[in-house]
Amino acid sequence: MTKGNREDPKTGSRMERFQQGVRKRTFSAKKKVQSITKDDVKSYLLRNAFVLFTVIAVILGIILGFSLRSYKMSYREVKYFSFPGELLMRMLQMLVLPLIVSSLVTGIAALDSKASGKMGVRAVVYYMSTTIIAVLIGIIIVVIIHPGKGTKENMHREGKIVQVTAADAFLDLIRNMFPPNLVEACFKQFKTNYEKRMFEVDISSNDTSTVASILSNVSEAMETFTRMKEEVVPVPGSVNGVNALGLVVFSISFGLVIGSMKEQGQALKDFFDSLNEAIMRLVALIMWYAPLGILFLIAGKIVEMEDMGVIGGQLAMYTVTVIIGLLIHAVIVLPLLYFLITHKNPWVFIGGLIQALVTALGTSSSSATLPVTFKCLEEINGVDKRVTRFVLPVGATINMDGTALYEALAAIFIAQVNNFDLNFGQIITISITATAASIGAAGIPQAGLVTMVIVLTSVGLPTDDITLIIAVDWFLDRLRTTTNVLGDSIGAGIVEHLSRYELKNRDAEMGNSVIEENEMKKPCQLISQENETEKPLDSETKM
Repeated sequence: MTKGNREDPKTGSRMERFQQGVRKRTFSAKKKVQSITKDDVKSYLLRNAFVLFTVIAVILGIILGFSLRSYKMSYREVKYFSFPGELLMRMLQMLVLPLIVSSLVTGIAALDSKASGKMGVRAVVYYMSTTIIAVLIGIIIVVIIHPGKGTKENMHREGKIVQVTAADAFLDLIRNMFPPNLVEACFKQFKTNYEKRMFEVDISSNDTSTVASILSNVSEAMETFTRMKEEVVPVPGSVNGVNALGLVVFSISFGLVIGSMKEQGQALKDFFDSLNEAIMRLVALIMWYAPLGILFLIAGKIVEMEDMGVIGGQLAMYTVTVIIGLLIHAVIVLPLLYFLITHKNPWVFIGGLIQALVTALGTSSSSATLPVTFKCLEEINGVDKRVTRFVLPVGATINMDGTALYEALAAIFIAQVNNFDLNFGQIITISITATAASIGAAGIPQAGLVTMVIVLTSVGLPTDDITLIIAVDWFLDRLRTTTNVLGDSIGAGIVEHLSRYELKNRDAEMGNSVIEENEMKKPCQLISQENETEKPLDSETKM
């Protein structure tokens, strides 16, 4: 009883404290609500004008797109209609190249090699962890829901698929990391092409009698033709598009060298700093046009969309499965990861990213969204520029959580449609190849479809069946791009939190170096001042 009596006051006091805390918070919340004035509302609307305009643009774009579908616009009319959206894409893509190079060079040069190495390791560990988690979510969801139940006979096919071998795709990835010409890397990527070639075949001695008997009644031309064999061989080629991976590797190396040069590299450091600042000011101007561009991008895509009747049965279930998988990763996994590591409210952080996420939804390109992501993280969320400049360009190039989830899920869906039972080893193969292939997926619209070929080839699934999912890919591509951008942004927040001590130490070192430089300059200034004061005296004596 005595123990019970001793414990009761403690529990009672805790409850009282909790109740008092709740009362205080509710009272302060009421006060805040009551104290809101028209000026407060105006200032809030002005601060969040971009976000509100962008969200309104998305809603209006959807309404406008569906209302214009009944007019059955021609392909030319649709292209004219979506022209303002195309302009936005071109503007954003124009800034991607200088932004990637300048941000990476300044970000790496501002850190010492030890700090940048630690930050790089943390970023890569985060990228790999979230990508593997995304792949596992995709596999688990598609196995549980099983959207590929039935046959593929009645399913709608669309588009054509370019065949590519997994080995050549991975070799192309490594080749693109080291471009032979930096100027060409700004507008071209290396890609292995395939062509048919004729090779002369030696006829073995055992087959000579048979061959002689067959060729006895044919001409000599036919005989020479039978000695030739047709074979498909890989040949070097290229595709249009910025080789972001090669530029990222070069910029990181260049930034490390400039950082190690100290005073000698200061001029280059200042140049790239100024370039980065100028690009961000251009982004601020483009942001005013972004809502209008996003409105026409979304409306144009809805008008261009094929007949909604093709999205039925298995394809509708597949679409729902992908959406559920992406929602679990974006709404549960990534915010939880941010909270567990930083102990901060993830929704406040995500709230500052709304414009970047809506831009990703409209453009379906993580690279094109990069300028807006920079602005949201640095100006709204206050993430250190040294972190964003390093983490975001690398993340936009290699961190594709949504794409990895989508590829693993789509591969198993195609297996289900073909009534192909995958064993545990094949599922592991899919998870590994989906993780690796997502790294090679360019940050451009529908790049995931190209890398899907690698995933399907790895387990012997028919690559032609990718045409079954093309009908809904334009929509799912926007959702997985939004997930990719969210993953990159949360990664920047996590890396900044983990690297806070290195950043503080670097700030302290920079402060000390500035003080030392000033102290070194002071004696020189004093001597020069003395000389200046002496000069008039000399002139007076001469007079």
